[in-house]
Amino acid sequence: MNQKGLKTLGWIATCTAMLMYISYFPQIMNNLHGMKSGFLQPMVAAINCSLWVTYGFMQEKKDWPLMMANLPGVLFGTIAAITAL
Repeated sequence: MNQKGLKTLGWIATCTAMLMYISYFPQIMNNLHGMKSGFLQPMVAAINCSLWVTYGFMQEKKDWPLMMANLPGVLFGTIAAITAL
């Protein structure tokens, strides 16, 4: 795969990862309306995403696709875990 194709694949993967974490929104809404779900999976996802964002940021050349793909996981995973308690 050439460099342009690889970059395109990276951004497509970034978008799908973001959608995966944004999909916590219905779970958050259910939690807020009293239909509680488990907190463990979103909490672990938020921790994992925090580590990946940190890793991408600490690189000499910032890994923006990696950081952007995982940033929604930090936010929505944390909110989903908190609202499930």
